[in-house]
Amino acid sequence: MPDHHKLGRELDLFDTDPLIGAGLPYWLPDGAAVRHALEEYIREAERRAGYQHVYSPVLGKRELYEISGHWSHYSQDMFPPMDLGAEQVVLRPSLCPHHALIYRSRAHSYRELPLRIAELGGMYRSELSGVLGGLTRVRAIQLNDGHVFCTLDQVADEVRGALELIRRAHDALGVQPVRHRLSLPGSGGKYVADPEMWRRASALLAEVLDSAGVDYEAEEGEAAFYGPKIDVQVADSAGRESTLSTVQVDFHQPEQFDLHYVGADSAKHRPVMVHRAIIGSVERAVAHLIEVHGGAFPAWLSPTQMVVLPISDAESPQAEELARQGLDQGLRVRVVGPEQGSLGARIRDARLVPYQAVIGGREAAAGEVAVRLRDGRRLDPLPAREVLARVRALVDAHSTQLWDSDGQS
Repeated sequence: MPDHHKLGRELDLFDTDPLIGAGLPYWLPDGAAVRHALEEYIREAERRAGYQHVYSPVLGKRELYEISGHWSHYSQDMFPPMDLGAEQVVLRPSLCPHHALIYRSRAHSYRELPLRIAELGGMYRSELSGVLGGLTRVRAIQLNDGHVFCTLDQVADEVRGALELIRRAHDALGVQPVRHRLSLPGSGGKYVADPEMWRRASALLAEVLDSAGVDYEAEEGEAAFYGPKIDVQVADSAGRESTLSTVQVDFHQPEQFDLHYVGADSAKHRPVMVHRAIIGSVERAVAHLIEVHGGAFPAWLSPTQMVVLPISDAESPQAEELARQGLDQGLRVRVVGPEQGSLGARIRDARLVPYQAVIGGREAAAGEVAVRLRDGRRLDPLPAREVLARVRALVDAHSTQLWDSDGQS
């Protein structure tokens, strides 16, 4: 498995600059294309699963994080407060306090629950310089976060639903987790002091894992300060584990923010918060994908999905027309003409592109394309319209396959 630090820079996906600062990578056009495709996928998957998307500020008053518990349990990982007149604001280390306030801003009935909200939002961690590296440990994080506000009886189903979203996303990404971890509290003052709360939340998560037949390992000292979590672990090129996706049960913040809903008995009741991150941070997800695929991403994620290769200048009009049609269909297509080298050299340069559409004199006359797949297969010439339609279908399906089952070799 390649190192994403090295390969990501070689492929012009991301880079850093000392004037911007350590742990603050910027995304180059090809990396931005991968990130954008990933973000589009997760937003649509969440929408289909009943989530409503919101936006919230990356700043909050210090008081907000004192109420949530972040200030007393997590301030060592937060950036220092900034004085604004008589107030202090901080860069948020998490999105959940903002989402709790969004829930609290309106009255809710039990008929509305579960209420699922999600956001691809920025958060910030004051990581020490010595632990920063590439995209895996950064100070500015774009998190695929979501929170479900539900009744106690709905928690297990919501955790199961989040695990299924995670499984589907990993399938589409071509990711194989190394294990599931039930992360429990450890000793010391890092965690909210409420043993009964921890017992109830941990039992709920264990019940879901057991009923789903998911093998897992319980580990103390890995929980969030406010509740236990299911962590889906992946490994990097050096065998180091990290958490890609997570599901958490939280009884603490609904209490802290005095969240409630009106039940069937017309009385106020406390909801439970289920936190879940389907792909976790975009930065860590892309880092892992670079290593898993060596830059040869699934077609739906690839920065360039099809490269069009006219054999000579005579076929350039047909190549440009094919690229235009592909762009009109939402595909990422570019033409690499003979002025950029021999056909063999251009094919080698495009070795990570899923589809290489070669157009010679015969194909141009017939309105066809000779497709070379990234895995080395060559397809018999096909009508250009059919090629685009089949590629579009595979991209829309978020398939990890390059061609459907009746493809030629």
